[in-house]
Amino acid sequence: MTPDPVGPLSRPVLVERALKAGGEIVVEADAEEREALARDFGLPAIHALTGRFRLQGSLHRLRVTGTVEAAIAQTCVVTLDPFESTVREEVEVDFAAPDAFAGTPAEDADIPDPIVNGRVDLGSLTAEFLALGLDPYPRKPGVAFEPPEAGAEETPFAGLRSLKGE
Repeated sequence: MTPDPVGPLSRPVLVERALKAGGEIVVEADAEEREALARDFGLPAIHALTGRFRLQGSLHRLRVTGTVEAAIAQTCVVTLDPFESTVREEVEVDFAAPDAFAGTPAEDADIPDPIVNGRVDLGSLTAEFLALGLDPYPRKPGVAFEPPEAGAEETPFAGLRSLKGE
């Protein structure tokens, strides 16, 4: 039984088959998946999203390495103008069978992500690393925030001061 996909981009990979085949596994989001992820992440658009992964290890302990690259549109927090940018994140994640760390307190160990029913979801991993690579306060290239000069602008309390006759 395959676990239900978590999110709009899901590519469950059978660990045993992937380890035997070797080589690189490529996850490329289609237009519908990119549109759903853009909505989820509050982006105007995701033009391209690709994850490239290599799996090493065994059926019970697995290391996934690779990169996630995306071409996206973001909204500048200063000007509110949309602008194009790219995201590139290095991936290095450990997975293990769920029972491998049974009884280990969470604060005592860096517990790997679970291998569920012999599968790992490289689509969810791609979306997760895209989210990690997004700038929470994106600025259009060449734009800087400049605070207003002191006294140059009327404050909200200026109207109250005038009522008091100051």
